[in-house]
Amino acid sequence: MVKINISKQSNYPISGVNVRKFLQDFFKINGIVSDSECHVSFVGEAKMKLLGKKYYHKQSLVSSDGKDNKIHNVFSFVESEVIDWKHPSSLMQLGEIVVCFPIVLKEAKMENKLIEEKVLELVGHSALHLLGIHHEE
Repeated sequence: MVKINISKQSNYPISGVNVRKFLQDFFKINGIVSDSECHVSFVGEAKMKLLGKKYYHKQSLVSSDGKDNKIHNVFSFVESEVIDWKHPSSLMQLGEIVVCFPIVLKEAKMENKLIEEKVLELVGHSALHLLGIHHEE
């Protein structure tokens, strides 16, 4: 079974139960049935911007002054991509999904979607990345 660890600020009205069930079903459907672990974090814009600068600087929008001005809605990291992996465990590590909750709110409103619907869309998209399925280049 896949263990899903969720961390979020208390003021982010996300159902950890729904995200956990969604991901457990998603991984099972995609053939992940061994004991493993996935981490999901819901963060603010400042944290997401820091992660973008640290890990995705080349893929971010950079202004003429060299500053990264794009705040991504979601990141996915496999263990080998993360400097100082903070989730020691004997379980197989599928990776970590980081969702920027304020950006999710804005996108859900623009796309006329429920917040939870947008969260699950992004979490599912990121879970595909953790399984090695990426965008066409």
